Amino acid sequence: MISATYPSLRDRTVFITGGATGIGAELVRAFTEQHARVHFIDIDHAAGTQLAESVSAQFECVDVTDIAALQTAILGAGPVSVLINNVANDTRHDPLAVTGQSWRECLAVNLDPAFFAAQTVIPMMQAAGGGAIINFSSINALLGPEQMPGYVTAKAGLLGMTKALARQYGVDRIRVNAVLPGWVVTDRQLDRWLTPAAEAAWSDLVAIKDRIQPSHVASLALFLAADDSAMITGQQFIIDAGRI
Repeated sequence: MISATYPSLRDRTVFITGGATGIGAELVRAFTEQHARVHFIDIDHAAGTQLAESVSAQFECVDVTDIAALQTAILGAGPVSVLINNVANDTRHDPLAVTGQSWRECLAVNLDPAFFAAQTVIPMMQAAGGGAIINFSSINALLGPEQMPGYVTAKAGLLGMTKALARQYGVDRIRVNAVLPGWVVTDRQLDRWLTPAAEAAWSDLVAIKDRIQPSHVASLALFLAADDSAMITGQQFIIDAGRI
């Protein structure tokens, strides 16, 4: 897949959460190919270390539910120009089996880190005269599928947060947008849920029958991070092959 080159991304510091595998790993690769200074975090130490060595990015093993550790990692990356809130856990769960603790644990991965990461980078971006925050939501925030109420709630919350921060910090030229992927073919999806039957059912619902690859999503993130999207903020970008 041929990608565009964005000169404005060269030498910019990009911070990515959940960057060791799946879409996150493709984001790391895509931004390093643009000659950005990429810092990423993940709880998967082995995968993160291997990826960082292969693309010359900076990796730190961090549990995003530890907000203090998350914020320390961001501050250690230096003045961040682009924040990508990608980390997520879409493990299925029965609504009737959810407890107060398991509900909070779900939001602690899927929603809370995005806010506190944004809170940390905004002063940096204000001082620099602008920046870009990209929140990874999901089309599930719009569709509300079964067996994942906490995940769906968190992803919907990211859309509200995107609007709120975009409105408040637009005066500082800080752009905040959300990306809503459809069913992206990652190793995790293939291992757990993307069976031949499930993929056939998905194919019946979309306009473009090709698989959505992590590289397709990364290409959109590159555009939203670059100066080419300078007047775009507070928006939701669906990339789902025409499912919605």
